[in-house]
Amino acid sequence: MTTNAALLARRLAAVPRGIAVATPVFADRADNAEIWDVEGNRYVDFGGGIAVLNTGHRHPRVMAAVAAQSERFTHTAFQVMAYEPYVELAEKLNARAPFSGPAKTAFFTTGAEALENAVKIARAATGRPGVVCFTGGFHGRTLMTMAMTGKVLPYKRHFGSLPGDVFHVPFPAPQNGVTVEESLKALRFLFAADIGPDRIAAIVLEPVQGEGGFLIAPTELLQALRALCDEHGILLISDEVQAGFARTGKLFGIEHSGVEPDLVTMAKSLAGGFPLSGVLGRAKYMDAPEAGGLGGTYGGNPLACAAALAVLDVIDEEKLCDRANVIGERILQRIADIQRRNDRVPLAHARGYGAMIGVDIVKAGTQEPDKETTQKVVQRALDLGLILLSCGTHGNVLRILVPLTVSDAVLAEGLDRFEAALAA
Repeated sequence: MTTNAALLARRLAAVPRGIAVATPVFADRADNAEIWDVEGNRYVDFGGGIAVLNTGHRHPRVMAAVAAQSERFTHTAFQVMAYEPYVELAEKLNARAPFSGPAKTAFFTTGAEALENAVKIARAATGRPGVVCFTGGFHGRTLMTMAMTGKVLPYKRHFGSLPGDVFHVPFPAPQNGVTVEESLKALRFLFAADIGPDRIAAIVLEPVQGEGGFLIAPTELLQALRALCDEHGILLISDEVQAGFARTGKLFGIEHSGVEPDLVTMAKSLAGGFPLSGVLGRAKYMDAPEAGGLGGTYGGNPLACAAALAVLDVIDEEKLCDRANVIGERILQRIADIQRRNDRVPLAHARGYGAMIGVDIVKAGTQEPDKETTQKVVQRALDLGLILLSCGTHGNVLRILVPLTVSDAVLAEGLDRFEAALAA
């Protein structure tokens, strides 16, 4: 029988260390919110492939759609010979755009590609070079998206010079001691000292920061950014790669604020485990690049588009936005129960929209981040049969991304294991 240890040895010999793996176990099969490793051990999945599996592992509707498409064709390159699933998916997303007016959508393969192309579109539409992002934001590992990401370690170190005209301002969060007014003040300083607003193409942020620690962008901030963008002709880009597709209780996370973006980047749960990303935006901006300026060999792969069409149906038919809110309430209630106990590690700042929930592990009697204990809790969870991920600029945030299709019984089982992993 193949063992986790044997596969780990092969992985260390064959795969570079730069590709980190959160667990030393190897998947064999999965179903909805459960995974079995190659040794037959069962895990409740609170990671969801890092927010890719809002519709769960191998949802029957998604698998059936992919199987049907695979019987017809798997690839032509949309730029060579187009196909209906790409067009149909664009139409459905355009109809659900979180902004008013005509919309268009272009498809790519990864979240980083979506962000890269959103910047290209914004620059083509405005004729300007500058991009403003926020500390703690994560936008990808390509050169442009590394520059946009607001965290040096481990994403930027040793990779040399990054593209210019990318600027960062502090992201407001009580944990970090930064207010909305301080963020906006830093933005005004940036405009005065480094680059004028008339040279900014786009302001980019996540409505809920993912890798940055599941920090919610305050509505006050989003409203102020919208006003600034309108005043200076800047495009507002909502990075929905992790927050999108019902995770927060809305199709897109920015919908909680009522603020309309100009462009939306999408990936992860868009296609239920198949590689697909996209940029959804106001038609007048999406049409700014000339023919051939956008695209990619695998962008909008027909199998992935078929999967995404099924994902949208599942979100509607199974009411996953409502389900996200129910799941989130249960998670937050369990965290509140744990916080009342004195035999569990200290937790602080539980937060989130829908089922995108994060909570800090802090040192006893303080609000000081405790990264070391967080790592121990994640490992203890794995030993107890729970896939649990950490994140945050200080590495002390536990994030829960359980599939929204999880059964009540498996959710309760996972929460029991979560509580056990937090034993002091």
